[in-house]
Formats: sequence, structure tokens, C-alpha cells
Amino acid sequence: MDNTPHKILIIDDDPFFLKVLGDAFSDNGFTVLTANDGIEGVKVFLEKAPDAVISDLVMPRMGGVSTCIEIARLGGDNPPIIALLTSMFQESPHEHEVPEMGAKVHIPKSTKPMDIVILIEQLLARNNYLQS
Repeated sequence: MDNTPHKILIIDDDPFFLKVLGDAFSDNGFTVLTANDGIEGVKVFLEKAPDAVISDLVMPRMGGVSTCIEIARLGGDNPPIIALLTSMFQESPHEHEVPEMGAKVHIPKSTKPMDIVILIEQLLARNNYLQS
């Protein structure tokens, strides 16, 4: 069994949010990678190949939709779990059959960091199960 920690890339232009969410994932055994905008996020994705990506929707230089679409394209047949984080809607996190705005999972930014960790853990576990 592989005990290597999952790698997560968090892309957000808000340093406070990067720290809070990054700490939540780190405290739960993830290797945390961060980027301040979509261009940097795509670069980190190519260099580090994370298992999951969480991107803010509104960012300078390259927004979240373009970032998610580009990462999914670059991921090819084995893309990471891609979640779009936004304050534009307030409903509970939800998953789409077909990606919307570049991501299969949309998470309101008001969601508690620990709930985001649990959601990503569940999605990774499901992916591992489906691939075995």
C-alpha cells in the first residue's frame, strides 16, 4: 500500500485564505503546493503533478475558469480532481457529471476549511477505488 501523502495545489490570490486552507490540508497529511494566480498555478501543476487542485474563481492574470480548463487539458487522460472555489454562490459544495467552468466540483468560499479537506479526501478515495 502506498503511504505517500496526496499533493494538493491551492491557487488563490488571497494570502490569508491560502494559509488557512493550506494549514488545514497540511494538518491532515497532505503535501501542500500553492500559487497566487492561474499562470503560476498551471506552472506548479506541470512541475509537481498534484492529485487535486483547488482554484479560486476570480484572480488576476488568469482567472479560475481558464486555469481549471488548462489544468484539465494538461492532465490528459488522468487529470487531477479539480475544484473551483467561489464566493459567487452560497449553496453547499456540489459535483457535476460534466465539468462546469472547468471544474467537476464547485465549493463556496464560505465552506469551512476542514469540510473542504474532507470533501477532497472523499473524492481522492473514490478515484483510488475506481482505478483499482
